[in-house]
Amino acid sequence: MASPDFSLSVVDCPLIQIEGWDGTLAQFESNLSASLGTKLPASVGETVRHKGFLVIRVAPRRLWLALDDGAQASSLAVDPDLGCSVSLGEGRLRFSMAGAGVARVLSRCIAVDWCAPAAALGRAVLTSFHHVPLLFLRTGDTACELIVPRSFSQSLSDWISGLDC
Repeated sequence: MASPDFSLSVVDCPLIQIEGWDGTLAQFESNLSASLGTKLPASVGETVRHKGFLVIRVAPRRLWLALDDGAQASSLAVDPDLGCSVSLGEGRLRFSMAGAGVARVLSRCIAVDWCAPAAALGRAVLTSFHHVPLLFLRTGDTACELIVPRSFSQSLSDWISGLDC
């Protein structure tokens, strides 16, 4: 779907989930930060962009690494005594939405207030779209991404495309 006020594109979403065990968070985060070569987001909803990926804190002990389109996952070794990692990329797609009408479209889809501090530029919010869990990521003044389960992507895309934008 494309118009002057709204556009939607859907692409694969290489995604890695990394979680630290309870009681090992400080050591886990120190090792992970060194391995990635960047600081980690401090609180849930914060993100940190670094060379070809975005680190998103989705829970107190859980991070997602969303790789940029075309970026390859580096070998990420997590000490099994401190945590674990798993690829979620096969099961997720990235919806990129942009345009002056994006906030209006989202107001019909998800329970996220575009103007709230929690949805500010660079912030991430776990929410749902018609009972389907997804991650909302604000990427610009009039742009965002939704990371959605692949199994529901076609119906969600059809629903968004069917809106009168």
